[in-house]
Amino acid sequence: MQFILLVGLIATTLAVAPVRFDREKVFRVKPQDENQANIIKDLAKTNKLDFWYPDASHHVAANMTVDFQVSEKESQSIQFALDQNKMHYEILIHDLQEVIEKQFDVKEDTPGRHSYAKYNTWDKIVAWTEKMVHKHPEMVSRIKIGTTVEDNPLYVLKIGKKDESRKAIFMDCGIHAREWISPAFCQWFVYQAAKTYGKNKIMTKLLDSMNFYVLPVFNIDGYIWSWKQNRLWRKNRSKNQNSKCIGTDLNRNFNVSWNSSSSTKNPCEDTYPGPVPESEKETRAVTDFIQSHLKSIKGYITIHSYSQMLLFPYGYTSKLPPNNEELSKVAKIGTDVLATRYETRYIYGPIASTIYQTPGSSLDWAYNLGIKHTFAFELRDEGRFGFLLPESQIKSTCKETMLAIKYIAKYILKNTS
Repeated sequence: MQFILLVGLIATTLAVAPVRFDREKVFRVKPQDENQANIIKDLAKTNKLDFWYPDASHHVAANMTVDFQVSEKESQSIQFALDQNKMHYEILIHDLQEVIEKQFDVKEDTPGRHSYAKYNTWDKIVAWTEKMVHKHPEMVSRIKIGTTVEDNPLYVLKIGKKDESRKAIFMDCGIHAREWISPAFCQWFVYQAAKTYGKNKIMTKLLDSMNFYVLPVFNIDGYIWSWKQNRLWRKNRSKNQNSKCIGTDLNRNFNVSWNSSSSTKNPCEDTYPGPVPESEKETRAVTDFIQSHLKSIKGYITIHSYSQMLLFPYGYTSKLPPNNEELSKVAKIGTDVLATRYETRYIYGPIASTIYQTPGSSLDWAYNLGIKHTFAFELRDEGRFGFLLPESQIKSTCKETMLAIKYIAKYILKNTS
């Protein structure tokens, strides 16, 4: 009996051993021309390159900053190939595992109290949603909008008065599991909104006139997986037919130019858009909720990382949206306002021309649905840490982002009917 228990224990231990990234590297390369861009694409075919920016090799183009992760074993041959072709590169991260462990560089303030200066697990975030409702019952309510593939509840926190007909903004965080600074911002936003109502002039004015619907973690299963198993996991955790590869990229799963020519059909790719549009429970829960509140939702904001950008439609085409001038003006002032706090520089523009084409994204879907003020933030940093922003930067990132969100919300309140 003891032997069976021991074998079971060993099997369990083996099954749940988290992925380690010892001595893996992150390279930054800037191809000078199409020839150099093609060299990177060719290297991706023969080596396992995990693209951080852009998110897939087919987006690589001349004069684009390209960040990719590579194993210790393959890093020498990659360096050799780059040197051979006289390509300029730098190594942003020399030992990925070390940087992962160094993320947690903030000590717990008070044990038992929710910390806004630390990254929080899903369990802590769920407990926090209850706490917020309990602490601010007149201002915060919790709505279950659906469940995930692994049966975790999708909660939206509504901040504002009971009146459903007032103007509203929908904001989501954590659509990509590894972008931990994103859910950290949603928690900060809810906390600050509730705490500063009646004290901060702008926040009081906003909450007196409008509601916010905040989804603190969109991709819960993926987020849990990024904590327990693979820190750099991006997709959700749904099973794919006829493939051992798990997960769909939720931000390619919306019904807008879905599965266009630039989409991958391969379930093993990080940007796999799913078998059909809105195939994922998480996507459907969000689209159903937004559609059922369409009369009141005047703005949609989605929070990502990294690269310090404020983006707006379109992602699936280089065609500009009808109100491009207005969105551009709002984004320009938004980034200027953000920079007033710590001089953090953001760039702004339509997704397709500012970064690369992204079919099936939540932003374009919301815009085409009729929500004409839609924005995506790519939070800190510009690549020094990438997805592994240290906790010591959470508060400053949240404080500066809050300024831009308040400005956008104020603009939406004033300029929508």
